[in-house]
Amino acid sequence: MALDCWYVYILRCNDGTLYAGCAIDLQERLKKHNQGVASKYTRSRLPVQIVYSEVLPDRGSALRREIAIKALNRREKLLLISGSEKK
Repeated sequence: MALDCWYVYILRCNDGTLYAGCAIDLQERLKKHNQGVASKYTRSRLPVQIVYSEVLPDRGSALRREIAIKALNRREKLLLISGSEKK
């Protein structure tokens, strides 16, 4: 992958909730989430795991995709996750 690609991801939190975000370094962002320093939402729901990710070419595309994923309801997010697992 090119160094300037961006990732959009969905995390499954310890309480079962789903959190969407974007980052340029996916593994570093996951590490920050699990250290409790990345997002106020995930701090009290640790540990978290990545259940979905996709690569986008730039920050603008990643932010638009993140917003689109956040607009999905839980059922739609779960369908997105299960669809990616079948690939």
